[in-house]
Amino acid sequence: MNNISNFIDTDKISIKYREAAINLEQKKLLITNLKGTEQEKDLTEPANCNGFGRIRHFRLSTNSNWIQNPLPIVPACKKLGFPSTQMLRAQVFQNAVCNWRCWYCYVPFDLLTANKDHSSWLAPSDLIDFYLRQDDPPTVIDLSGGQPDLTPEWVPWMMSELRSRGLDKKVYLWSDDNLSNDYFWKYLSKEDIALVASYENYGRVCCFKGFDSNSFNFNTKADPQLFDRQFSLMKKFIDLGIDVYAYVTFTTPSNEDIPEKIHSFMNHLQQLDNCLPLRTIPLEIRAFTPVTSRLDLKLDPTYENSMQYQYVAIDAWKHELQTRYTEEELSKPISDILIGGNN
Repeated sequence: MNNISNFIDTDKISIKYREAAINLEQKKLLITNLKGTEQEKDLTEPANCNGFGRIRHFRLSTNSNWIQNPLPIVPACKKLGFPSTQMLRAQVFQNAVCNWRCWYCYVPFDLLTANKDHSSWLAPSDLIDFYLRQDDPPTVIDLSGGQPDLTPEWVPWMMSELRSRGLDKKVYLWSDDNLSNDYFWKYLSKEDIALVASYENYGRVCCFKGFDSNSFNFNTKADPQLFDRQFSLMKKFIDLGIDVYAYVTFTTPSNEDIPEKIHSFMNHLQQLDNCLPLRTIPLEIRAFTPVTSRLDLKLDPTYENSMQYQYVAIDAWKHELQTRYTEEELSKPISDILIGGNN
């Protein structure tokens, strides 16, 4: 077990990186430029938008040993009135800070530290200008990171910009959140919160970094006590009525009692809303270039083993779904599962 002195001080580092990544007076954010970075090696298409963006291909089908990932494909198609598809292109922008250091992150850690060598101050209007200059701009914009909610203003600022250009009905906005802080409520005005809650073409995905405090700490390097904070923050988003979904990662340093721990984790999700597990998608962890460069997987088998243990966890997850829900419930599109304020 790690000594507490080795834990990331999440609240302290969150303050530091927020201050480094947002200019409230000028309404600008520190956005990563991917050109010449290690992350660029994993891109299927060259970085676009002057290096500040990338095209991501979200795919429904994943590894045959895993489950399908309908996010954000299904909710985006539903909101935009498109037919269902197996693949969806999205324009991704990344903010340049994160308060955790998940070992499996596909973003190099030096791009999470407000690194001015690989980022610049941009306004939402700049991002939309870049986006519109493409020959074939995707109909989905994904605000990623990093941790976008260190600068929660990014979402309503983008919404206002899209609306001012008449794009709010034509573009679906998607954002990520690692459930690490309450900045959404701390820093946004009531008007901004109301905008996010009422904006039609928006979806938010919140990622649970593990299924118990031990796997959470292993994955994030944060204090294991913050595992429970994720649930209280998720509950607030559900109650607000935002079209919210969840990811969860199943990598863990121990294969002890995994089915029992998945059972407990799903109980915890259902305490927030009985149908929340149906809106929760486990993410399969793979070793992207930044992962292999920051970890010697051959010398330290812990991480390699954890990627094998995730398959034990996904089998337990499938079993719990079959036990708790009917075939009709399990066959519903994820965007048709009603929770919280959407009931």
